[in-house]
Amino acid sequence: MTIKSNLTVLLISLLSITACQGQSKTKNMNTETAQTNPLLCDIETGMCETSEGTATASSQGTVKANEKTVRVIYYTDPICSSCWGIEPQLRKLKLEYGDALEIEYRMGGLLPDWNYNSGGISKPSDVASHWDEVSLHYDMPIDGDLWLEDPLASSYPPSIAFKAAQMQDNEKAMLFMREIREMVFLQKKNIAKWEHMEVAAKTVGLNVEQFKIDYQGKAKALFEEDLKLGRELGVRGFPTMFFMDEAGNKEMVYGARPYAFYEMAVLKLNPNARKSEYSKTWEALFALYPTLTAKEFSELSGTPRVESENVLNALTKEGKLEKMTTKNGSIWTVK
Repeated sequence: MTIKSNLTVLLISLLSITACQGQSKTKNMNTETAQTNPLLCDIETGMCETSEGTATASSQGTVKANEKTVRVIYYTDPICSSCWGIEPQLRKLKLEYGDALEIEYRMGGLLPDWNYNSGGISKPSDVASHWDEVSLHYDMPIDGDLWLEDPLASSYPPSIAFKAAQMQDNEKAMLFMREIREMVFLQKKNIAKWEHMEVAAKTVGLNVEQFKIDYQGKAKALFEEDLKLGRELGVRGFPTMFFMDEAGNKEMVYGARPYAFYEMAVLKLNPNARKSEYSKTWEALFALYPTLTAKEFSELSGTPRVESENVLNALTKEGKLEKMTTKNGSIWTVK
């Protein structure tokens, strides 16, 4: 199939997906509330929005690309539920187009503190039911009881911790982000506390002593730089991904979107980008990603969603996987 044909098929897919989304509005979701409060992510747009800035769908970028053909600036936050919701798509994008992409994680500062009252939200407990709702929408395990049991005062500490991890090793920083997200969304741990950040750092193999020094020092300035660049780029919510080519042309994917949106952004900027083949066996996938949800396994393996959970449960019964279950879903790891 030609590149032109590929793009045509993708465009048709996008139009179909958009139409289906328009007909499947989640009940009891106050869209206006979601747009005015950053912790209430809008299910319709797939965004956890801030109150600052505006965003443009496509424009000329000001940041030059590096040696890879497409550079991605990904604005996110450790407690962004919509960002957790796109983990299946993002993992697949890395597997299929990782040779063409350089993804740069930037922190957006979703929750500075609780010194505000907007959209009916004035305290952490107000967020609990919303997280339970978006968990069902994204089909990714999220336990909203965190906000009743041990709520975060701010998402700044784990954001700064991520920058400290990046200072040591970018790959380990990605693992660190995954680790603290599993802590906050599934294990109901307050990742703003040093004790949990320290455990996550040890788990992914960071030098914890240096990690603490950087966390208390230079990482704060790097986080401020992320916030400044975000304002300059017009970031107003998460997830936001800017795809840029070597000429500075830019495509933006705003909010939680189906996989085809991210693939289309790559192919618009580099029509010659080739999709890499990868093994879709459970052994190969768990070797690449130590933990997988049923939605992630389905997306990466091409297995229908209901069947994917059956496969994972069968492997658990056989003693090959371990399963952690929350009130809103499960996650599996190799035993």
